[in-house]
Amino acid sequence: MPSSTSKPILPWKTHLSLSLVSAVTDAVRRSDGTLNRRVMNFFDLKTSPNPKPIKGVKSSDVTVDPSRNLWFRLFTPTLVTASSSLPVIVFFHGGGFTYLSAASFSYDAVCRLFARKCPAIVISVNYRLIPEHRYPAQYDDGFDVLQFLDQDGGDLPDSADLSKCFLAGDSAGGNLAHNVAVRVCRNRLRKVRVIGQISIQPFFGGEERTESETRLPKAPLVSVERTDWIWKVLLPDGSNRDHEAVNVSGPNAVDISGMDYPDTIVFVGGFDPLQDWQRRYYEWLKKSGKEAELIEYPDSIHAFYVFPELPEASQLISEVRDFINKRVSKL
Repeated sequence: MPSSTSKPILPWKTHLSLSLVSAVTDAVRRSDGTLNRRVMNFFDLKTSPNPKPIKGVKSSDVTVDPSRNLWFRLFTPTLVTASSSLPVIVFFHGGGFTYLSAASFSYDAVCRLFARKCPAIVISVNYRLIPEHRYPAQYDDGFDVLQFLDQDGGDLPDSADLSKCFLAGDSAGGNLAHNVAVRVCRNRLRKVRVIGQISIQPFFGGEERTESETRLPKAPLVSVERTDWIWKVLLPDGSNRDHEAVNVSGPNAVDISGMDYPDTIVFVGGFDPLQDWQRRYYEWLKKSGKEAELIEYPDSIHAFYVFPELPEASQLISEVRDFINKRVSKL
């Protein structure tokens, strides 16, 4: 449920980071639907893969389709036995479909944590961004990576068990994970079996203004003004926010009741303007006859878990690990 306090209590480091990110994203976004990508890239600190393990995890970059710069960063835990059978997490980063990449510092760090703590093989997808590439480019990229893995692509380590695959993402990445899951249900994959979905504060919306959007108009990162710009730039001309990719549980929702949709865990923050959409998504999954679990952090902002100084960040990693272990144990 929403927090009883009016504002989140944040460390000064987190508050400063949020202020900077919000200011930069507002400055590079133009009213005509274009973006100053050069300035954005200047502030987006990138990291390189490390073939030598750091804190028990090594990484490498794997090209899927060079013509569209589609690739993923592969994270492999090294402090496991050689005979281990590890689940595979296909991860989609956040950033409103507009910002960041699989090489961004914050997402490299998060994926390392997932790989080490779960432990799991993590595949962080570098998909195409808006406004340069509109819908459905991002969704095509996400599903094509799964097809690539299904066709023995990526030279995965022997410990990677594609029959224990999880789709995961935060914010826009959570939106991508859902829409890619629907595509997986509609298309038969040979080796990849998606058995779970990790939906971290997924970025959904609609024509309606929800109570949480109205109550939190100046929230960092995901104010109504910012999200309206993103949906307008993402969607095909003539579409509104009740498009099936945005309002996934709304009037144009895909009927998943007869699909083999994966068990899902949904994370919600009490200071996230998107929380009402996220709860509707969870309720819609249940009404559609799917296994779903809702985890609420009443005092958390949107994207809280990429700030390691916040205690809820480590709590979420533990919740994800438990969800994966429970789902794997059911096989």
